[in-house]
Amino acid sequence: MGTSSKKNIVIFASGSGSNAQRLLEQFEHHPHIQVVALFSNNPEAFALQRAHNYGVPTAVFDRAGLKAGDVQAQVQAYNPDLIVLAGFLWLLPASFVQAFPNKIINIHPSLLPKFGGKGMHGQHVHQAVINAQEAETGITIHYVNEHYDEGAPIYQERCPVQADDTCETLSARVLILEHKHLPRVVEELLSSDQNNPETPAA
Repeated sequence: MGTSSKKNIVIFASGSGSNAQRLLEQFEHHPHIQVVALFSNNPEAFALQRAHNYGVPTAVFDRAGLKAGDVQAQVQAYNPDLIVLAGFLWLLPASFVQAFPNKIINIHPSLLPKFGGKGMHGQHVHQAVINAQEAETGITIHYVNEHYDEGAPIYQERCPVQADDTCETLSARVLILEHKHLPRVVEELLSSDQNNPETPAA
């Protein structure tokens, strides 16, 4: 390992990719960390264009490729130190998760374990928070396991829920937290622990 070797990030995104954009910005000229690829299950995802704008390779895949292990092989070729699910909506197969132990993280727009699980993404989460008349919400960055939103938490940040909030206003407030903290947490994970996180034994 020479001094020029960088830590590699692979991003998974399904949609617009605003969090992917923040990671691309953060690590474009970083001395020790780089985004090496962006994978998407959606050929129309704007996240793909964002990656192209930064000269980052992209790949589009379907469920068959994910289940067959093709995607896992493609990702392994990039030798990722961290895989970041930034608005990625599918559940990763157990075999994929096990191939990258403690190397896959996700950002979720609520304070897990509240408002997590299958189908809980985007506006569905914010509407559920409003319907439950929660006083606060926020973001959770967590490790990924074989179940939706159940991996060990890494970082949470909170924000208030206002009485007159709509999905749109609450989403905007939470998105500010996502854009602020995801790049920082990714950088800390790749800078501090040398990819050997302090996770308790199962």
